Amino acid sequence: MPGMANDAAHIKNVTTPSPPVGTLVIVAPTGAETAKADCPQLPTTLAELVETAVACEAAGAALIHIHVRNAQHLPSLDPVLLRETVQAVREATSMVIQLSTGGSVHDPLEKRLTVLDAGPDSCSLTCGTTNFGDDVFLNPYPFMAQLYRQAQEREIVPEFELFDLGHVAALRRLIDAFGLPYGGKVHVDFITGVPGGMPGTPAALLAGVQALPAEVTSWAATGIGRSHLPIAAAALASGGHLRVGMEDNLNFAKGRPVQRNDELVSRAADLARLMQRPPLTTEQARAMLSVKDRRTA
Repeated sequence: MPGMANDAAHIKNVTTPSPPVGTLVIVAPTGAETAKADCPQLPTTLAELVETAVACEAAGAALIHIHVRNAQHLPSLDPVLLRETVQAVREATSMVIQLSTGGSVHDPLEKRLTVLDAGPDSCSLTCGTTNFGDDVFLNPYPFMAQLYRQAQEREIVPEFELFDLGHVAALRRLIDAFGLPYGGKVHVDFITGVPGGMPGTPAALLAGVQALPAEVTSWAATGIGRSHLPIAAAALASGGHLRVGMEDNLNFAKGRPVQRNDELVSRAADLARLMQRPPLTTEQARAMLSVKDRRTA
């Protein structure tokens, strides 16, 4: 037919964005919700966390998302513990160190801002309040804006955590108001499957991805609990990166609890290799995120 040649030429000339050549594997080893008594293998002491970081780096993780626990294994934003943790993990690995500014859902906003004093490479920045099971994870816009500005001033790269589609709009608002983060890259992480947030389904994840601002340079995703693997598969197939770890998932398979975080990292790394997007090295991850090198020679 007359129009087919023109259509074929048009299709041939259309270019599509190239998918990432590698996969950033993020490990979130502890979180703030699971009690040590309920999960003795959860790394809550500094020694356990450092051991976990070393094992996860060897398994393919390039970034570690850290929640700190105190001597009673309870979530803590103690400034001394935060600094000691950053220093110990930095000395033991070359991973990008990201501290959670979420703490636990019970931590006051003003205390959550002090996390940046510990000098991490990166920090989480949740883009909105969300129901969190029976609790509320509070992130009003003035707090988000203050955290964003402080991260820019201290040259710390934020990871924008998105628990719901409305959080994408809040990210747009932050960028419009304050410009790009330190380093010029915009990295986001979809946290799906939290009771009260966006469901852990590929359809919900892809709706969020399609709504991302053009300034976003990379995105990752995790699914809580049983949505872990479907979300990982959808993220890899769609050009995204992966977050895994015992903060998000305590079961490796039905009837088989996770014993170590590096089990989850190894599986994610294997999936990434299968998709011909092998795990990024720590140096590649640093370049992708444009983090400031705080390591000493």
